[in-house]
Amino acid sequence: MNLRFQPTTVEDFGVLVDLRIDAMRESLEAIGRFDRSRSIERFRSSFAPEKTKKIIKDGNLAGFIAFSEYDDHLYLDHLYIDPKFQSLGIGSIVLKSLIEHSEKEEKPVRLGALRSSKSNDFYKRHGFSITKEDEFDIYYERKN
Repeated sequence: MNLRFQPTTVEDFGVLVDLRIDAMRESLEAIGRFDRSRSIERFRSSFAPEKTKKIIKDGNLAGFIAFSEYDDHLYLDHLYIDPKFQSLGIGSIVLKSLIEHSEKEEKPVRLGALRSSKSNDFYKRHGFSITKEDEFDIYYERKN
């Protein structure tokens, strides 16, 4: 598959927040928590262009990934695939590249996913185990 990563800048905020909203909308609506303004503000509070890479497939923006590196783990802040590009294996390819990076660094990968999201099955298929749960989210870790 022809995928490449591109750096992001603050000017990418609008297109990335719209992609994130499109990717999360169904899951948020399922639990009655979709609020476009809230979604924009939540993303604004966590958007770090220096940690974020656009995923480009055949010249088109297919999604984005952002992760943080800590002394004892990597944290997957964002992995969103545009609904038009979902179920093509893009998320698996991108996640596998993060897993390979974590193995080289000898650090586990941690993340949180919305309880109602289809992404929970995705992360379990890729070797992530549940570490805790709260009202809206499920937290995972993948050890090396």
